[in-house]
Parts: sequence; C-alpha cells; structure tokens
Amino acid sequence: MGAIFQSLGRTVVAGVLLLILIVLLAGNIQFGHAWGAFFMRWLHVLSGVMWIGLLWYFNFVQIPSMPKIPDEQKPAIGKVIAPTALFWFRWAALSTVITGLLLAWMNGYIAAALGLQRPVTAIGIGMWLALVMAFNVWFIIWPNQKKALGIVTVAPEEKAKAGRLAMLTSRANTMLSIPMLYCMVAQQNAGL
Repeated sequence: MGAIFQSLGRTVVAGVLLLILIVLLAGNIQFGHAWGAFFMRWLHVLSGVMWIGLLWYFNFVQIPSMPKIPDEQKPAIGKVIAPTALFWFRWAALSTVITGLLLAWMNGYIAAALGLQRPVTAIGIGMWLALVMAFNVWFIIWPNQKKALGIVTVAPEEKAKAGRLAMLTSRANTMLSIPMLYCMVAQQNAGL
C-alpha cells in the first residue's frame, strides 16, 4: 500500500481502478446517454474541484502566507510551487469549462442557458461567471504571473505591477466563485 501512496501517479491510477471496481460491483448500470451525461457531470465536478480548490488555495493560503515567509525561502514558492500550481490551475479551468459546455450540449440546454432563458437561468448565470473567470485565468492571471514569477523577464517595476494585477484578478475570481458555485448547485436543487 505504501508504494501506491508514494507516487501521485500511482495514487491517481489506484483511485480510478477503485472507482471502476465500485461501478462494476454496483452492477445494473446502463451505459447509455443518461450515464454518459452523468459521467460528463462527474468530470466537470472533478475539474471544478481542482480549479476552485487551487483558486482558494492561492487566495486563502499562499497569498496571505507570503509576507510571513522569510525572503531567502520565497524563491521556493516562486520557482517551484507557484508555477506547478498555476499549471494545474489553468488547465483545470479549461477542463471545467469544456466539460461544462459539453454537459450542457449533451443535455440540450446550452443555448438556453447561455441565453439566460428559463428554466435554466441559474445554470446560465453560473456558466457566464465561469467563462469570465476562465478568461481571467488564461488572459490576465497567467500572463501577469509569468512576469511576477520571472518566467518572462521584465523590469522590476513591471514585475511588481504584474504581480498586483494577477493577485487582484485572482481575488475577483474568488468573489465570482461564490455566486458561480451557488448557481451551479441551485439549478438542480431549486435554489434560485
């Protein structure tokens, strides 16, 4: 068991195999459109947990902790932890959007939701908030983080400005994530 948990790859593979075993043991699963839509929803939720989990990690843990970290230790954050976290952050954002749009298409409500039409207004609001957030990740946060982390070389004053813009945009995404998550859950649970 220890060999599984010493490798993230083996841990993830073990989780997938455990899921397959549970699905097979549960039996009586009909692999039709309904199951495909459910599976897409599961992928969407899985991607969303990674995306919003990292967003909240940045805003609730990393950003507030940076002033407490001694200067000689900060390069470990900027050169190792932040670039890796930002890699998973931006790809999780893209995966969340793609799986969400595919799910809406598979269930036949993509146009109505994006048009904020009833009865899918709540999910539509959530979708638009997520699209704005994903845009922020790819076109504001990531380009500015590359400057702030020194992945792209810029003048010191531009580096500081880029870091501040990335942080403020990340905070905006944190704010948007609260109503976005509510709308996503409200649609199927009559919360809006």
